[in-house]
Amino acid sequence: MASVNTEQDFSGWLPIRAWFQKGEWRLDWCWFGEQRLTRPFFRDDVDHALRLPFNQAFRRETDLQALLDWQAVSPGLPPTALIFHASRCGSTLMAQMLATLDDNIVLSEPPPLDNLLRAHRLDPKATLHQPAWLAALVSAYGQRRQGNEQRLFIKLDAWNVFEAPLLLALYPEVPRVFLYRDPLEIVVSQLRQPGMHRVPGLLGSSALDLPAEEALRMTPAEYTSRTVGAILRQGLALCQQHGAVAVNYQELPDACWGRLASLFDVHDAHLPRLRETAGFDAKQPSQSFTADSQSKREAADEGLRETVEYWAGKAYRALEQWRMTKQEHESSSRS
Repeated sequence: MASVNTEQDFSGWLPIRAWFQKGEWRLDWCWFGEQRLTRPFFRDDVDHALRLPFNQAFRRETDLQALLDWQAVSPGLPPTALIFHASRCGSTLMAQMLATLDDNIVLSEPPPLDNLLRAHRLDPKATLHQPAWLAALVSAYGQRRQGNEQRLFIKLDAWNVFEAPLLLALYPEVPRVFLYRDPLEIVVSQLRQPGMHRVPGLLGSSALDLPAEEALRMTPAEYTSRTVGAILRQGLALCQQHGAVAVNYQELPDACWGRLASLFDVHDAHLPRLRETAGFDAKQPSQSFTADSQSKREAADEGLRETVEYWAGKAYRALEQWRMTKQEHESSSRS
């Protein structure tokens, strides 16, 4: 690594917040040292790091030029794979399995990446600079903080599928996955425990926006089903137009060491650790995994089933058809 002065050296530091203030984008950095990102979500690792006495005493705030300068001095690993998903469909499990391997860096929905992906929706002038900002941010996350890291996996937020072209233009050769699930099961989960995009106005400006009066006229079931359907349709486009691999929740965890093994660079030696991780609840790793598809389906009344079918049924069936056709073609090519 080239020598750097104190102001430019961000070794051991990661961006944890990006925000727009007085016409300028700012970054908040946190000291991680060699601490790996192993918790279900990036924000969980941030919460842990912020408890360190050092981070309670020292923080770094910069503009985005500092991010670009750090990339020029110390370029990080490029992404190995991009993981898009429809929410509540196994993406956290997939990320946790990959994070259990010591030479992987796994980013699980880092808020700064989401903020810069959607920067143009808040700041129209950002459009010109977004590619450079995003590449520099990914480079910062891809730093070898332990020295042995070989791969960088990025799991996006569900709504980032609409901003996927920004990342795909930067990394055209990087494999991408779209994880999805029966929309009825997703909607039941979102109604029980709403994600940010499930509540009108909570997420901020995104491709899912509706006029406030229209959103407020919809029932929670309608709004949630409409949101899930839109993400599934965009995921289908990601597969059909941009080569993303469609993966149904029902294929997990086996797909990670099966048909996705070459994409994720998974080998037989990794299987014991992957299988062990798959036995625990992805969002609550201290608890054993319990299949919940059947219970979620049983919890839906006829009205909810009709609502989900209206908004998301067609997109889900199209994804299933696409996935099965692709798998049949791959199978026949191997035989």
